[in-house]
Amino acid sequence: MSDRTTAGDLLAELPDTLPREEILAINSAPSDIHTHRTYTYNGWDFELPPGVFRPGDTSRIIHDRLLDGTIAVAGRSYAAIGAGLGVEAVLAGARGAREIWAADIHPDSVATAADHYRRLVGERPGTDFRPLVSNLFEEFPDSARLDVITFNPPAVSTRTSEDPTVVRNVCVGAGIVTRFFDQITDRGLLAPDGEIHLVASNTAELRTIVAYAVEAGFEPAVAHRQSWEGDNCRAFLFTFTLAPRDSEHITAPVSHRVAN
Repeated sequence: MSDRTTAGDLLAELPDTLPREEILAINSAPSDIHTHRTYTYNGWDFELPPGVFRPGDTSRIIHDRLLDGTIAVAGRSYAAIGAGLGVEAVLAGARGAREIWAADIHPDSVATAADHYRRLVGERPGTDFRPLVSNLFEEFPDSARLDVITFNPPAVSTRTSEDPTVVRNVCVGAGIVTRFFDQITDRGLLAPDGEIHLVASNTAELRTIVAYAVEAGFEPAVAHRQSWEGDNCRAFLFTFTLAPRDSEHITAPVSHRVAN
């Protein structure tokens, strides 16, 4: 169950961003990203062409909750932003989503996600599968109304590599999350009772991200916390819903605002 506290209490409890040295130790650049690799989850085997990112520990936080139904998609319109190799899309198909958007800025990732979906899920009555090359929501139609959105943003605050493929998948920074919320609100993409499930750790600017979402009109909750033995990384799965219009929102301090 989500841990619902006031936005102010949540912001106060979030950890500071880790120092650069610790972030680099936790997020060492993958040396095999330009090779052909494989990945297994829930008994499904996935092929990863060069450039398609392999899911890590934070991605599996979302995967596990799609798998067990904590993130409920049955009969709903669902968007996996940063679809990668397609694990979220496959899980949503297996869970009976009505509509599945598998969106990624990387064309090869979208093609890979589509291949995995067709092989592992296939055609299902009542489910529309929509792979889409898109920078966040830029290519979504104006008619889209989403009940569930998941996102594991590449929001690490320190550049961990000069390889543009690694940067795209890991360390774009908090700005990608502020654009994410801006596009949702500007275009009214989230259904009135919709949910955003976003995972981030203290390798990113957690307070900036949450404060920006609150200012944009979303109510935050923590659905899951996770840490790992051997380092100081702490990950949070946030759930954001549209806040009541009469709610009082916290305004992010000017020093925390991130340019689009």
